[in-house]
Amino acid sequence: MDMMLARIEMLNEIGIALSSEKNNQRVLELILNGAKKLTHADGGSLYLVTDNKELKFEIVSTDSLGIAMGGTSGNEINFPPLPLYINGEKNLSMVVTSAVLNDKTINIIDAYDAKGYDFSGTRKFDEKTGYRTKSLLTIPMKNHEGDIIGVLQLINSLDPYTHEVGVFTNEEQKLAESLASQAAVALTNKRLIDEQKALFEALIKLIATAIDEKSPYTGGHCKRLPELTMMIAEACDTETSGPLAGFRMQEKDRYELLIAGWLHDCGKVTTPEYVIDKATKLQTIYDRIHTVDTRFEVLKRDAKIALLEKKISEQEYAEKIRQLDDDREFIRHFNVGGEYMSPEKQQRVRDIAQYQWQDCSGKVSGLLSENEVRNLTIAKGTLTPEERQIINNHMAVTIKMLDQLPFPKHLRNVPEYAGGHHERMDGKGYPRGLTREQMSWQARMMGVADIFEALTARDRPYKEGKKLTECLNILGKMRLDNHIDPDIFDAFIKHKVYLKYATEFLPPEQIDEVDHSKIPGYNGG
Repeated sequence: MDMMLARIEMLNEIGIALSSEKNNQRVLELILNGAKKLTHADGGSLYLVTDNKELKFEIVSTDSLGIAMGGTSGNEINFPPLPLYINGEKNLSMVVTSAVLNDKTINIIDAYDAKGYDFSGTRKFDEKTGYRTKSLLTIPMKNHEGDIIGVLQLINSLDPYTHEVGVFTNEEQKLAESLASQAAVALTNKRLIDEQKALFEALIKLIATAIDEKSPYTGGHCKRLPELTMMIAEACDTETSGPLAGFRMQEKDRYELLIAGWLHDCGKVTTPEYVIDKATKLQTIYDRIHTVDTRFEVLKRDAKIALLEKKISEQEYAEKIRQLDDDREFIRHFNVGGEYMSPEKQQRVRDIAQYQWQDCSGKVSGLLSENEVRNLTIAKGTLTPEERQIINNHMAVTIKMLDQLPFPKHLRNVPEYAGGHHERMDGKGYPRGLTREQMSWQARMMGVADIFEALTARDRPYKEGKKLTECLNILGKMRLDNHIDPDIFDAFIKHKVYLKYATEFLPPEQIDEVDHSKIPGYNGG
């Protein structure tokens, strides 16, 4: 009675362990090792049914021979899978296949005396190893839906006192069958969870791919940012002193941050392509710089006519043409968005706009329209304030979308992480104007990652990918400007995360020698 109670208690403990274990291989080991303990079996095997209607060896173990294969042992199982059907007929010659096909437990007293099964392979194994296979207990593993997902086979029940090989008793069979049933349910649940997780991740990556494919100029951003974010997080996780000393990530924390990285720009699915793809300041359906070029040609033609009509001198004509060519090149140059356009340069655009030209209908107008002047005097980039607001709105949409998703407990921080990468440490960012103290470390890390990825990106419409030195110089100035987190910035430089990322994602021509002592705002070693 005491032994039976101990076995029942052991069965309960195994069941609890099965429900809590996350690693598939450890789950399989728990099943086989638990069954061996319950039945005092010397050895055993665990098989799973494949989609090809075969039994695949997952774990093989024989204590007296020191055999341990599969699972977490690190030893590969080289045995081929066992077919359940041969030429369309049921394969009933093997005990394990027969147990599955007939859906019943098979308890054999002595394999050498058993009739109806092919034990030639077993006999060869015994002859080679000196082993003696005797009692066998083979149990199909049926889940709560009635599907057989595998089979558990136990070999040689040992007397707990004499260690002599005996038979598997009815009590041992019932205990093993109970464990097999629990195990099948646990494996099925684990498989369902894994499949749901795989589907969830595939849908997330599908959204990210759709955003990248939406515009050729941001292609790859949604794939690169999660990678860079995780590199930064791992660097911060290694810090042992300073403010980041207390920052540590468990596996679930890493997964949560990775998912946030994949979803950080999901709101861009609502952003119009004409804004995302605006490569120059005058671009609408087409680049209006060509229309402006035509107007300059009209002014040059008018100057030529004035010369021929002797209204101006040769010298005046030459100066006029030089001025027009210089002004046209100036407009062309600043049609391409840059880091900064000074007020003096903006005023020159307004002065050029005052030139008068006459179209084919005889209408006289300024060289540049009000809308063209407004676009050409954009100080940074290619977007007007209204277009910038459209772009910025993707963050509000991202947060709105993510807030509506019923994230499980282990992913509850995804909206906060993903929704904060355009905030600033001084509260001047968007969409919520959060300060450093109001943001998690992870959200601040994603902000650094987003900026650095954008600086190095070669596929943006308004700039070429910058070299590492220039990118880090800009990033350092942003740190001094209280735009990004100073501690994360220091870890980014100290651990050379920039170089690790560059080695994986940037072409050699962008990777130059970096001198840490010349990076603005860097306080590391």
